[in-house]
Amino acid sequence: MLLQPSDILILSNGPGELATWVRPVVKSLRQLLGNDRSVYRISLILSPCPNASGKEVEIAESYPEIDRIQGAENFFSFLLTGKTAQNWDWRKNGVVLFLGGDQFYTVIIGKRLNYRTVIYAEWDARWHQWIDRFAAMTPKVVVKSPQKYADKFTVVGDLMAEVQEDGEMGRWGDGEMGREVELIGLLPGSKPAKLAQGVPLTLAIAQQIHSLRPTTKFIIFVARTLDIQTLVKFADPQQNPIIKKLGWASAELVFFPESKQYFLKTESGLDVELYTEFPAYQLLSQCRLCITTVGANTAELGALAVPMFVLLPTQQLDAMRSWDGLPGLLANSPIVGSIFAKLINWLVLKNKKLFAWPNIWAKAEIVPELVGKLQPEKVAEMILNYLEHPEKLREMSDRLRAVRGRSGAANKIAQILQEEIGR
Repeated sequence: MLLQPSDILILSNGPGELATWVRPVVKSLRQLLGNDRSVYRISLILSPCPNASGKEVEIAESYPEIDRIQGAENFFSFLLTGKTAQNWDWRKNGVVLFLGGDQFYTVIIGKRLNYRTVIYAEWDARWHQWIDRFAAMTPKVVVKSPQKYADKFTVVGDLMAEVQEDGEMGRWGDGEMGREVELIGLLPGSKPAKLAQGVPLTLAIAQQIHSLRPTTKFIIFVARTLDIQTLVKFADPQQNPIIKKLGWASAELVFFPESKQYFLKTESGLDVELYTEFPAYQLLSQCRLCITTVGANTAELGALAVPMFVLLPTQQLDAMRSWDGLPGLLANSPIVGSIFAKLINWLVLKNKKLFAWPNIWAKAEIVPELVGKLQPEKVAEMILNYLEHPEKLREMSDRLRAVRGRSGAANKIAQILQEEIGR
């Protein structure tokens, strides 16, 4: 039977969705449908996202399974006119897959292209009457939807769970270090406002822990959208005034030619390795715990069941600007954005809410969220308590594992797309 040439259009937005949703799905699609681009072509169109770094296209270009990519800056013109910036052609047969953004975009674009539509519904499914299929993370999504649309749903499991099976084996897994090394991961963020606090604060915490546990190793997982030279600036007191103001740790960049590794050396002599490979799931999985800021990091660590401490220092209230909707637009607006950010963050912090994704999923504080004018000594003391009582870390890991769904979602979504293309 001659296969009809078809287009698969994926809609997504932020770096977290690209790494944990798009990446496993396009891999599964190519494994199932093959690599003949004359038969199946995969396109990715990004929509604006408050958590975007500006390097989403670069990230997507590293996925060889994708044939065409359009950045978020051209999204709304495409939504309104149906034309991409490069005036892509569209095959008669196709399917639109939602993997991040606003689910309503799937409705509009599906109707415009006359394509079948599929939504990956992590927590909620919307626009039931206009969407052809829903790939639900858990049965709860189906239960919350009108019963008359139940036949549109397939429970596929958790795309985030795919990260447990992805990535290359980390260097700490075998070799001279061995699995008995106590490794602590530091994830200070990817944007300047977070890095200004996150880098010197996490380094100061690491120094405190290392002074009492000198065999513990620390590693900074450099964000995919960040380069080492930019990161280092936030450890330099000449370029980051927060360090002198708050007395947090500074460090200088050192390079070891024999191992071809970069480290940040703090004033106490602690060497913190900078790890830039992506994805880093296998190495993250070997961390006893991680110290992170809010954001997609917490979702990935949660999916890996890695215990974590989530830091929200309020010494610089305009650091958090990644809110959704109108608050996000106001906080990121030019000139007055900083004022709005401080006001919004003050209101949010005053009315205590959950920030880490695993806690949001569970509607309970599974992982500690430390909010306020954080002091490195106090934070280190709390972390040391967990390190000295490993049963607490095991309990946290078990609860993280329980709150997510089963793996295998990417393959099931690929099968759904194959079925829809056949229709």
